[in-house]
Amino acid sequence: MGHILGVWIAAGLTLMIFSFLYKDNPFYKFAEHVYVGVSAAYACFYTWDYFLMPKLINPLSQHHWLVIIPGIFGLMMLTRWFPRIAWVSRWPISVSVGVGSGLAVVQGMQGLVIPQIKSTILPVMGSSVTFNNLITNLWSHPINNLIIIVGTIATIIYFYFSKEHKGIIGGTAKVGIIFIMVAFGASFGYTVMARISLLIGRISFLINDWLVPLFHSFTH
Repeated sequence: MGHILGVWIAAGLTLMIFSFLYKDNPFYKFAEHVYVGVSAAYACFYTWDYFLMPKLINPLSQHHWLVIIPGIFGLMMLTRWFPRIAWVSRWPISVSVGVGSGLAVVQGMQGLVIPQIKSTILPVMGSSVTFNNLITNLWSHPINNLIIIVGTIATIIYFYFSKEHKGIIGGTAKVGIIFIMVAFGASFGYTVMARISLLIGRISFLINDWLVPLFHSFTH
């Protein structure tokens, strides 16, 4: 009974959200407010279970008193709600921004910049290319590597503004524009695919988990 009730509630809320395709209406607003409220409640419980309890409450119960310092900083951040003492929150916010900036620089270099540079240092022709496997190697690695190398250099030259884009530099910059547009198109296509995947999931739920059992219940 609980499963059936949950399926009906989920189906009703899904249809309420889909009703926005027609126009804004009270059913959509109700479902929207329910979603926001449930998300906020989930965030509160998640913060308590995965942050406050394991990182503050439990260590204090085990006499690890150093966690009092970040606990105090967290309480100082809450002073933003009180205008008279809101200035106190500047201290923990400045510390968190400074630490976050430092971590972001290291993570950006190690996780994005260096791997991207490493991925563009590629051999155009493999060392094991022979006459027999020449065609296979040309279509498997070298051509792909050559496209990556040309695309990277052309894109970098497009953003080189110290010299006017004329002649070879201008032609290379136009090639860079093509690669940039392809990258933007692929990124937009990936976003559309993600949204379509969510839509397919909800439609599959409505058909397989709601309408099909409902039809069987009426026919039997």
